Amino acid sequence: MDAGWVWIPGKVARGYRVASAPSRDYPYGTLERQRPIFKSLGLDLHACFNGTLNVDIHPLAFRMLRPQYTFERVAWTNLHPPETFSFSRCQVGYQGLVYDGWVYYPHSETKERHFQNPSLLEVITQPIPGIQYDDSVELGINPGEITIL
Repeated sequence: MDAGWVWIPGKVARGYRVASAPSRDYPYGTLERQRPIFKSLGLDLHACFNGTLNVDIHPLAFRMLRPQYTFERVAWTNLHPPETFSFSRCQVGYQGLVYDGWVYYPHSETKERHFQNPSLLEVITQPIPGIQYDDSVELGINPGEITIL
């Protein structure tokens, strides 16, 4: 675990279930469409699971300050207007192991279809064997990029 980061306890929560698989709203997984675009903009997520791990840190909340990457007005689907996405490196601690990843933040001001819960961090990380909803995790974040409220 990186000593310079802030470690926050959280629980794995169910999200909208559109990142990794087709849904009623999207006939494809959203990350499947977004990953090649993010790669063309300089962020390669090929080693990561094709979905998000939703980490609930309630009663705390978070706010992006200075993320490592921000991609403005990404036109990744014709189902709604372009969205802005930010990414900040993170680590996920689970059952004594640490996994590298990214906090994935679709900016709420450009995201029409879903409410962004300020206590829920979406994480894109390498596959984590055995992880399930309601499991406890620790999330390591960079305090220069994300603040915890």
